[in-house]
Amino acid sequence: MAKVNKIVLKNVTICDLHSPYNGKQVDILIENQKILQIAEHIDDLSAQPHSFDGALLSPGWIDLQAQLGDPGFEHKEDLLSGLDAAAAGGFTAVCASPLTAPLTDSKSILEYKLNRARFHLVDILPLGILTEQGAGKNMAELFDMHHNGAVGFTDGKVQLSTSILKKSLMYLQQFGGQLMSHPTNASLSANGQVNESINSSLTGLKGIPALGEQLQISHDLGVLQYTGGKLHFSCISTASAVQLIHDAKKKGLAVSCDIAAHQVAFDDSVVNTFDTSYKVFPPFRTKDDVAALLKGLIDGTIDAVCSDHHPEDPEHKNVEFDLASFGIIGLQTAFAVLNTQLKKHLPTDKIVEKFTAGPRRVLGLPAQT
Repeated sequence: MAKVNKIVLKNVTICDLHSPYNGKQVDILIENQKILQIAEHIDDLSAQPHSFDGALLSPGWIDLQAQLGDPGFEHKEDLLSGLDAAAAGGFTAVCASPLTAPLTDSKSILEYKLNRARFHLVDILPLGILTEQGAGKNMAELFDMHHNGAVGFTDGKVQLSTSILKKSLMYLQQFGGQLMSHPTNASLSANGQVNESINSSLTGLKGIPALGEQLQISHDLGVLQYTGGKLHFSCISTASAVQLIHDAKKKGLAVSCDIAAHQVAFDDSVVNTFDTSYKVFPPFRTKDDVAALLKGLIDGTIDAVCSDHHPEDPEHKNVEFDLASFGIIGLQTAFAVLNTQLKKHLPTDKIVEKFTAGPRRVLGLPAQT
């Protein structure tokens, strides 16, 4: 007979906008990993009590974007160390980028990732590559990957052409697949290092204009309106992006978006130090852009917040700024960053929703409460 694992969580406060217990301090009885009872007081002598006075309890947190590096880039971070970082940051599931070596483009790579993470406390939700070799020409085996565990498809921070975007949006409608676009314009941002602004001029670093993000989102929304289906914009960073997506939602388009948590913590003035820790893509933008991102979080235009966790080894960061790789870690600190920036504007349950219900809606996963 299986051993019964029965515990009571004592004096926890529910943090879940969709729960009738939201904001209430309760006891929770759990047996064999299933919640049996929620009440103001639970006295069950057969259950082991765990006291969490003052702690908040929410549905599991999902990160929509993390580069875990495995397979191929284990010298930067392997899959298990990445999931350990996610656990330290409070996440229970992580969407793993398909930009590995080899690319996540087949059943075998998906099975490798899922099996390697099988016994970890944090679930892996693998993303599949959108096009063959990430080259933007021919669609990869999207249906096969979807059938074998891929929760969405992306070519990463690569500009999608009109042709491949149209074909992908139309094809993915057949099985409800989620396309995730990182809006950038390669011709405008080529060799760019930081946001194009007064600070790029002062530092002499080549700029990445906000216009590139604006043009690509406008383009993608036009294609979405033509094809139907659904489209998610990953890691938007500009005021114009927030406005375009806000307007598209009002028109009824099935569009969603997220931001990286660090985008509301810094503006582009940090690059004046030439500290490569601040070299990220998309780059840190202006104070006005940061204010627009905060407004988008508050009014609901921005559906979710991700870590955009992208660790780099010292050889790719401890070099001159224009030679350094883009990347920053964030799994451990994403909630702390967002809470610090938003706690004066939103209650905790609405902040937490950016990591819970928001990502689940984006991925089409069943709601949890």
